[in-house]
This record gives sequence, structure tokens and C-alpha cells, in this order.
Amino acid sequence: MSSLTALLSGLEGPFTTQDRINQMTKTRTERDSMGEVHVPADAYYGAQTQRAVDNFPVSGWEMPPAMISAMGRVKWACGIANKGLGKLTGSGKNPLSDRQVRSMLSAAQEIADGQLADQFPVDVFQTGSGTSSNMNINEVISNRAIEIDGGDRMSEDKPIHPNDHVNMGQSTNDTFPTAIHVATAVEIQNRLIPTLERMHASFEDKAKAWDKIIKIGRTHLMDATPLRLGQEFGGFARQIEMSISRAERARDAVLELPVGGTAVGSGINTHPEFGARVAEQLAEQTGIDFVEAVNHFEGNANRDGLVEAHGQLKCIAQTLLGIANNIRWLGSGPRCGYYEIKLPTRQPGSSIMPGKVNPVMCESLMQIAARVIGNDATMTVSGGCGGNFQLNIMMPVMAHTVLESIRLLDGGCAAFIDFCLDGMLPNEEACNAAVEQSLSMCTSLNPLIGYEQAAALAKEAFKTGQTIRELCEQKNLLPADQLNEALDPWSMTEPQA
Repeated sequence: MSSLTALLSGLEGPFTTQDRINQMTKTRTERDSMGEVHVPADAYYGAQTQRAVDNFPVSGWEMPPAMISAMGRVKWACGIANKGLGKLTGSGKNPLSDRQVRSMLSAAQEIADGQLADQFPVDVFQTGSGTSSNMNINEVISNRAIEIDGGDRMSEDKPIHPNDHVNMGQSTNDTFPTAIHVATAVEIQNRLIPTLERMHASFEDKAKAWDKIIKIGRTHLMDATPLRLGQEFGGFARQIEMSISRAERARDAVLELPVGGTAVGSGINTHPEFGARVAEQLAEQTGIDFVEAVNHFEGNANRDGLVEAHGQLKCIAQTLLGIANNIRWLGSGPRCGYYEIKLPTRQPGSSIMPGKVNPVMCESLMQIAARVIGNDATMTVSGGCGGNFQLNIMMPVMAHTVLESIRLLDGGCAAFIDFCLDGMLPNEEACNAAVEQSLSMCTSLNPLIGYEQAAALAKEAFKTGQTIRELCEQKNLLPADQLNEALDPWSMTEPQA
């Protein structure tokens, strides 16, 4: 007899050898259609979840909390729909009592509210339909509902069954993409759009406050004609206003929900009204105008709406990349750069150069934008190559990727507002000093002396180090009042009749 067997035989109780092993290793035995699986003793999930954990020890990336919450919402809405249709308490296999239905709905709502968050360990890189995560949700709701109802969730018998009741009228193929759409729309509506609105307001405030500050414009990184600092920041404000519209279009691209299509879009094993009822419940709960898919074969097979949504997020990212980079340049210096705006000091900038401070918030936002732009390639490939016949089989990575992009854009923008944008100040002295030195001041002389002569002035001014005004006065090209009017920087910042 081995030492382990001898030790096990010494444990009291009517246990099998496997039961004794489980007792020592703090696991329990669960069963599914493929046989026995050993699951952590206190886990709410069951055999199918554990198989997925064992099969996919890939990245350590679990499904994002927003996705788990959305799956809880979807299961709750499905339960409400099935209850209303009389399916859960009807004459089918193992009908539930009203109390059991309430317990099941309560368990789904707990997940929607973010509870039991440690019970969803399946890796993102799993079966491409998301079946492992769907069954993870089903098993947790089943066991938690049994517990709420006063039963023993550890029992092999499941009076509130993960497939027969929690997954009633559903397939992973329609509910998992439905949850992705719900999570995406909710996160955009509740997180990204409000943050972009706050960013827009901050840029608008600065556009108004800095409207009297004249500075030099730059095109191709070279000196151009003057504009007002407020106009420059007004341009940034408009970009963010347009980004808000793009975020709204991203949300609207995922309003159609595949739920009700079940396995291949035909709706087998579900009620004809099921999809519409689930969409109605989700719309009421979230305040977002979700609707049943117009065509369930399209809704099940393709993730075009999700790819479209992320395309809008990519556009927002490249907008933020450009703005952050411009602000980084405008704040460069303080002695040898532009330094037309003063960025808040956040942290020491060098391990070797004392006193150096860097535009760290701009750099953070630029990196976030790069990540989101890269994520769009994942979404495009997953949408196009992952959809074969009646099912897309790259949905888990799409869920993770789109929600990561939303979270990064939201968090990055919020940090940029709080630690950079709201606290930046204009440097009027630097703005004003560059205006008179610009060779492009000669542009306003074109109508008076012609392009060729104005170009010659610019070249001579650059060669001699004089300003355009000084050279014009030296050459007595125009009367003083006409010259002053032509070279008035303010008049150059607006159209002239």
C-alpha cells in the first residue's frame, strides 16, 4: 500500500478514494456529458468551466468585467422573457417554481451588478464562439440560484439547471455576440461619451479664454501666418465634438442584437417572440435603444457592426494622437522650444538631467491611441476571417479588444483632462514674440505688392535677420498707415473683404 493510499484509508466517512483526494486537495467532483472533472471546492462554476481553464492556459487574460456584467444582463433578460412566455414554469422538462425563477433572476442580476467577479477564470483565447464563457456564466448562475433558493449548490443534482433553465431558448452563438454588443454600447454610452464631452468643454473654455492671444501658425512645421491661440484650441474642441458624434455612431452600430437566432439563425428551440422580448428588456434596463436583429442569419454569422464600431473608435484614437502630439510640441522648451503653452508639472523627467520635466500626459495619451489603432487590425481580421458560414469564431478576442479600446480611451482622456488639459496655461510672451519674426507676415502684402516682390522680401529678411516690417520701412515700399494696416497681426487672423 502506498503512503498516499494509506493516508487516504485513514480518513473517516463514507467516501470513495476520489472523494478523499478531493478533500485533501480542496476540490470537488463535477460531471458533464464527457465525464468527471475536479473543480475547486468553493467554486460556483462547474465542469465545463474547469475544462476550459485546463484547455486554455494561454494568456492570463480573463473576460473583461464589462463583458461579464453584460452577460449577466443578457441572462437576466432571457430569464424575464422566458418567464413571460411561460416557458420556465410550463410543462417542459423540470419546470421551475416561481420562487426558483426569482432565485435564478436574482443570481443573474448579481453578476450584472459585478458580484462573484472571481468566478469567471476562462482565458480570452478559448473556443471562438465563446461557449466556454457562456457555460461559465450558466454554471455560476445555476449554482448561485440553487444557493439563493436554499438548496445545496455542491449537489450533483441541479434543480435550476445551467442548460435547461439558465440557457433556455438560447445558444452561445446568439447570446455571446448579444452580450458583446450590450457591453460595447453600455461602455461607450456610460463611460466614453461623458469623458469626451468633458474634454470638449475644457477645450471650448480655453478657446474662449485665449481668443485674444495672437501667435504664429505653422504648416509643414514651418512658420506660417498668424492665428489666435483660442482659434487653435477651438479647432481641437471641434475635433473632440466630432469624436463624440463618432462615439455615438459606434454605439449605434451595435444596437441590433442576435439573440433569438439560437444556433444558426433559424431560431430553433426558442419562441418566435423571444428575441424581441429580450431586446426590449435590455433596452429598458440600460436606456439604450437595443432591438432584435433584422435578419438573424446575418446577426449570428457576422460581426460587421462590431468592426464598424471599432472603426469609429480608431478614428477617435487618431484624433487624440494628433491633438496630444500638437500640445506636446506647443509646450516644448522651456528655453529652446516653442513653449507657447505651459503644461502642468507632473513628475521628474530624467534620471540624469536635474530639473527636466516632460510632457508625460501627452505621451501617455499618444501610446493609448497607438494601441487602439493597432487593436483595429485585430477587429478587422477577426470580423472578416473569423466569420464562416453561420458563425464567427473569433468573438472572444473581439470582445476583449473592443472593450480594451473603450476602457483605454476613457481612462486616457480622463487622465489627460485632469492632469494636463485643465491645468495648462498660455505663454502670451512667447506667442507674441514669434509673430513679428515670422517671414510669412509678407503674405498680407501680396495684394499690395504682388507675390514675386513679397517672396523676394521674405528671402532678404531671412538673409539679413530683419523683420518684414523693418525691411518694408527701410525700402519705403508702402505708406506707413497702409503698411501698419497690412501687417496688423489681428487682421490676419480673420477673412478681410
